[in-house]
Amino acid sequence: AGKDKAPKEKAPKQKTTESKDKAAAKASKGRPAKADKAAPDKAKPPTRDKMSQSKAAPENAAPNPQEAPAPAAPEQPAAPRDGMRKTKELVQDLPLSELHPFKNHPFGVRDDAEMQGLVESVKAAGVNQPALVRPREGGGYEIIAGHRRQRASELAGFVNMPCIVRNMTDDEAILAMTDDNLRHREHILPTEKAKALQQQVEAISHQGTVLKGVAEGDIGKRSTEIVGTRNGMNYKQVQRYIRLTELVPDLQKMLDEKKLAFTPAVEISFIRPKHQKYIAVSIEGQQSSPSLSQAQRLRKLDQEGKLNGDVIDGILMEEKKEVDKVIINSAELEKYFGKDKSPRQMKDQIMALLDDWKAKQPPELGKPEKKTDKS
Repeated sequence: AGKDKAPKEKAPKQKTTESKDKAAAKASKGRPAKADKAAPDKAKPPTRDKMSQSKAAPENAAPNPQEAPAPAAPEQPAAPRDGMRKTKELVQDLPLSELHPFKNHPFGVRDDAEMQGLVESVKAAGVNQPALVRPREGGGYEIIAGHRRQRASELAGFVNMPCIVRNMTDDEAILAMTDDNLRHREHILPTEKAKALQQQVEAISHQGTVLKGVAEGDIGKRSTEIVGTRNGMNYKQVQRYIRLTELVPDLQKMLDEKKLAFTPAVEISFIRPKHQKYIAVSIEGQQSSPSLSQAQRLRKLDQEGKLNGDVIDGILMEEKKEVDKVIINSAELEKYFGKDKSPRQMKDQIMALLDDWKAKQPPELGKPEKKTDKS
């Protein structure tokens, strides 16, 4: 009995398979199968949103702005670069005997009170900031920055000094040497500053930063502008300082000793050297320094070929007219204001200090007191 029931149970499945085959055959003739109509859920395509229900755009149609790709994200600024040198520089203790001064070093090393203070500091704590040196062709090392530290170490009884050795070209070394001294020295003589600025202008000119194709009178102006920016000056001030290098040594010494004022010295620098020597002798003999107007007259007479020793003596013997102005040059003011203050800021500060000083003085030093009637 069990065997008779088994074939009866399989018969319906076989019919179902046959009906599916017939439906597939009809569908192949282009007519939908009845089974598909009977099962709409299976035949019905998936529901689309409004955007997908719109007609497909032709191939040549303009792209839909709503379907355009999103704009690329703005470029992020480049990450800050590492300012450290690629080659790590080691501090070495070098013998003082192997350290040599920079060639044509414009700054003097003076054994003054300031040097004595540096010596005491070195004795107590050593040299805090290593000197900068470069290998020397003849052996040893050339000091780029650290001449005063080397002298202080010597006076303090040391035999070596911490240094950083760096390979540098002549122009790179000159710029590094002058920058270090102009920025860190407290007291700089006018002729020292003049020579340092001249060396900077020449070094920058060698590096090709001078403007090309400019008028003949403007040649070199670009380099003086760059030097002025490096030192908080305008290019005309740089040019005036560089003119001081044209003075004969005796006049340069008088300028540093404040026996000759800055502006007259600039005018005298245009006079021929042999007449400059006469001027130096006359200043020493007369114990009188030329004023600006006298220096301008001397310069004009030299250009006209009328200047000689007697004329120079005669001009310097003249009584100088009193003027209603006092000239304080920038080198004198830098001792009190530094290099960051503008001329206007310095003047305002000076006037404010004078007002305070005047307010504290006795009445007789100020304006005359007004007479009051005693009645």
